[in-house]
Amino acid sequence: MRRVVLFDIDGTLISGGPAKDAFCEAMLETFSTIGDVEGVSFAGKTDPQIVRELLHGAGYAQDLVESRMADLFARYLQKLEDQLVDRPVNVLPGVPELLAALDQIEDIGVALLTGNILRGAELKLRSAALWHYFEFGSYGSDHEERDELPAIALGRARRAWRETIEPADAIVVGDTPRDVSCGQREGTRTLAVATGHFSFRQLEETGADYVLEDLSATDEVLSLLTA
Repeated sequence: MRRVVLFDIDGTLISGGPAKDAFCEAMLETFSTIGDVEGVSFAGKTDPQIVRELLHGAGYAQDLVESRMADLFARYLQKLEDQLVDRPVNVLPGVPELLAALDQIEDIGVALLTGNILRGAELKLRSAALWHYFEFGSYGSDHEERDELPAIALGRARRAWRETIEPADAIVVGDTPRDVSCGQREGTRTLAVATGHFSFRQLEETGADYVLEDLSATDEVLSLLTA
């Protein structure tokens, strides 16, 4: 039986990089505003959800936002790709070692569960030399609601491996309460890591199955993921 580890990206695997700047530049070019970018939290949300919240707050009609969404993300992706050359992302502690160790375990598959749109996820993880570890995933470009992403990822796991995989066979790893809640809603186990904007205590309060300061203790993390 396959077991599946579903990783968030920003704040879990990587940090830094030019994504927010690229996004804000694309917003200005496409909509002539970035909205209340300091007042709207990006944590744990999908890229399209963030766009809609920012522009709704700025008074933009939904049909106008929808009509320009593809153009916005095309601009964003080009800017992100260009700017990553000089501003690569930072890989968080223990991540390369953990992914390399998981890659050696035959009955465990790793996948992504992220609010990033697919191409944005790929660009960021290629910058970090991590993209090759992930066969598939679920992305903000699949659904705007993060709670829908675990089911999409597990469906892809079943098709890829032609095996019966239940939510209990999976664990969601992320750095925000939204990462935890989407796993809980689907019935997966959850591991929260305090390498993003939420403290260890805040993540404990979510009821996550496991909470760690970071992913640097490879053997300990593996024991939790493979339990």
